[in-house]
Amino acid sequence: MATRKDHRKHKRFQARKDVFVGIGPHDIQVGRLRDVSMGGLGFRYIGNGEPLKGTHHIDVFMGEGDFYLSRVPVKTVSDIEVVGKAPSAATTMKRCCLKFKKLTDEQRAKLKEFMENYTVGEA
Repeated sequence: MATRKDHRKHKRFQARKDVFVGIGPHDIQVGRLRDVSMGGLGFRYIGNGEPLKGTHHIDVFMGEGDFYLSRVPVKTVSDIEVVGKAPSAATTMKRCCLKFKKLTDEQRAKLKEFMENYTVGEA
């Protein structure tokens, strides 16, 4: 049986459990960061039915306030329901994958700092 080769350009890292992603004005949609690379990230959130589409700005932050990366431009790559992972039958858990758009030098440096200090290994 042939194995699937990962064609990603950047190495992905698994995020700690206390790291979150906020999307939209005033972080109206918040989810837990799952993995991150220099090219983008994936996170899970409780969905409200409408998929995330298009270009957004996100914030990446920790529950204890040790790290904060703001206004990162991203484009939605996928936003799908994760079957069997919702906390109750009345909710829908979704996984969203985002691609980073043009990052500033400061954002790129903070992202590297994050991957070096706040991840738990390769994803």
